[in-house]
Formats: sequence, structure tokens, C-alpha cells
Amino acid sequence: MLPQRTRIKICGLTREADVDAAVAAGADAIGFVLYPKSPRCVSAARAGELARRLPPFVTPVALLVNAEPAEIDAAVQALPQALLQFHGDETPAACEAPGRPYLRAARMASGFDLVDFARQFSSAQAILLDAHVEGYGGGGKVFDWSLIPVNVSRPVVLSGGLHAGNVIAGILQVRPWAVDVSSGVEAAKGIKDAAAIRRFCEAVREADARIADSET
Repeated sequence: MLPQRTRIKICGLTREADVDAAVAAGADAIGFVLYPKSPRCVSAARAGELARRLPPFVTPVALLVNAEPAEIDAAVQALPQALLQFHGDETPAACEAPGRPYLRAARMASGFDLVDFARQFSSAQAILLDAHVEGYGGGGKVFDWSLIPVNVSRPVVLSGGLHAGNVIAGILQVRPWAVDVSSGVEAAKGIKDAAAIRRFCEAVREADARIADSET
């Protein structure tokens, strides 16, 4: 059996240079924030412009928070290949309504029943785990990874305060399908650091190599 390769999503991109840097570093997915209250927000049209730079097999992701149907439709029209990421209080029915593959974000805190949450969102491609902070999004904070049960029914994307210095530990402990980083590879909010992106992706590959070595 071949070892799993942890997929990498770089989120909150706003500039062409950052898209190019993420692709060059080996990212599997690029996230565009369409939430107006975020400092990393871009319009659907701008996200579409940036996504057109992506080569085949790098997936654009549109991050939405309690968006109106018209806003979701605009995102789908501007990003026809995008995976949708619902990061607010959306119900399963609301996530399924656009008829597009989607990720569902879960805000991790003590007492949160992730197993039941994943069961409710059984149509999601994966559950993205983020820290529970005021507002929406993880705020660049790491949550307690021991809160993650082993019997989650959907693939897990580990997020929340990740950077090159801690992502190896996160992968070794959680064994997620993918990792998601935003503030951990930034020079400023919405402005990515190409060297930090490269170091992050290298650290993910190092974690995978350690797992492979331990299983041989």
C-alpha cells in the first residue's frame, strides 16, 4: 500500500505573485476568501482572475460565510472549477443547494461533537477543522488536537494556526487528509511570503517522509 500524501491548501490569496508562489511550492489547492469582513477578502470577479493562473490539478477553493444565494451563484459563475468552503452557520441543505463539491468548516472546542457534525455533513468532501474564536475563521490560533476523535466519517483537513514550525507535529499526531494554512505563511494579512510558503510545503513533505519511514 502506498503511503498517503498529505494535501496542501494555501488560503487567503489576493495577489498574482502569491498564487504563482503557492503553485511553485507544490500546493494542491488555493483558497480565495469571499467574506467581506475578512482582511483577505477578494471579490468573486477578482478570485476568478487569480484562479485563471492555476495549472491543471491545482484546485481553486471559494471560502464563503453565511453567503446569500446570489453571492454563492456569483462565486460559482466566476470560479467554475472551484470547490466551495462553507465557514459560517450553514446547514447541510444550504451547503448542498449549489450542487457543487464542498468542504464544511468545524469550529473545534471542548465538548464539540465532531463525529455527529461529520455525520450531519456526510455529503461534504471533507471537514475542515479550525479553532473556535470570536467571529468566523480560526484567527490564526491552534486548537487542542487531542479533541479530534479517530472515528470521524469524513476526511479531515487540519487548519488553525499552522506554520512550518508546527505542521510536522500536527500531521504526525492527526494524520489528516490535508492541511490548510493562511496567516502562517504571510508577511501581512493577505500578503503571502513566498519563502514561508515554500518552507511550509517542505515541512509537509518531511512529515509524510517520516510517516513513510515509520511504516516500512
